Amino acid sequence: MTAASASGGPSAKHTKRRPRFVGWRFVLCALAAAVILAALVRAFLFDVFYIPSDSMQPLLEPGDRILVSRTAYASEEIGRGDVVVFDGRGSLAPLHSGRPAVADAAVTVGRWLGLAGSETVYVKRVIGVAGDRVSCCTDGDPRITVNGAPVDEPYVYPGDAPSDHAFDVIVPEGRLWLMGDHRSVSADSRSLLGAPGGGLISTERVIGQAQRILWPLERGTNIDRLSLGAEWNTEK
Repeated sequence: MTAASASGGPSAKHTKRRPRFVGWRFVLCALAAAVILAALVRAFLFDVFYIPSDSMQPLLEPGDRILVSRTAYASEEIGRGDVVVFDGRGSLAPLHSGRPAVADAAVTVGRWLGLAGSETVYVKRVIGVAGDRVSCCTDGDPRITVNGAPVDEPYVYPGDAPSDHAFDVIVPEGRLWLMGDHRSVSADSRSLLGAPGGGLISTERVIGQAQRILWPLERGTNIDRLSLGAEWNTEK
């Protein structure tokens, strides 16, 4: 044994510190792997979105966090009654925010962490799909009609009319007619009537299907696909 080793010299100190360094390196690597895995899951399988407004009440309340499946429509088509999350840039929101890149990055991080909502991502209910004629409303019947058949909408916010704005649209291929459940406050397809595209949202902008309320825990529940009557599923 050398004098340096016997007296606790540099070699001994180095030997004692090494296990602690290895431990921290393992922790950092594990954290990095967890972040990468979470990013991959949220980018390709499931994501979590914060609800910032009351446009989907009573189903969704401001502050809710919802689980969204990015793969729900990989094997099936978007259906009437589905609650979908979509990128509203170019329709309900500008293509570019006009903010510095750093500010946009901060907003993105806040959304990813579930601390804030997005100014460009929206959640609405599908009312019309390709080939549908969606209309509202006649003096004799205030309900929305799809392909000429009146639709009962139990999800609409209590006291709201099906729509305060008249419209009559035919949904082309690759487009959707979307509306919020809280009709009197929702910015949706009706807000874009007269604009290029006529209020119709591209299916390519759909991020996924809302499937569950995750937070707050006392409101946790599945967001089921509605089992609607035959009048809703009228033949095109």
